[in-house]
Amino acid sequence: MPTNPGSPEVFEQRDPNYRARVEASFARQKAMGTLKIALVRVEPGEVELAFPYQDELTQQHGFIHAGVLATALDTACGYAAFSLMSPEAAVLSIEFKINLLAPAQGDRFRVVGRVVKPGRTITVCQAEAFAQSGDKSKLVASMTGTMMAVVDRDGITH
Repeated sequence: MPTNPGSPEVFEQRDPNYRARVEASFARQKAMGTLKIALVRVEPGEVELAFPYQDELTQQHGFIHAGVLATALDTACGYAAFSLMSPEAAVLSIEFKINLLAPAQGDRFRVVGRVVKPGRTITVCQAEAFAQSGDKSKLVASMTGTMMAVVDRDGITH
């Protein structure tokens, strides 16, 4: 529970090895390597990703493509939720909504995913993507996502 109104909630993780489990799962995502998206921080219920501007990830105006932003936001939501799941659980996205707030132009991008409401099976998350240039940072997209803990399903492992 938050100690002050408006302060972030502190969540209890179900797996004492959550950080290693998140890092190992993230490392298996070939899409993240292709997009050069790195996992830079993992806390219970919150993760941070980062990636550099790459011309090959842009749309026709030179902005980072909305699909790339959606991928990074979805991944941040998923791993924020995964950090609070039991050791035997895997995570899958079941729904998300993205708001594109400004053109994604910058030297680098930071994406922060946070759990809003954890549950045994369903977890609601939010993520924000920031474009950074020099010491300036601008919010360019946000996402609300619903993630599902998957246990004992063929072909899906944590």
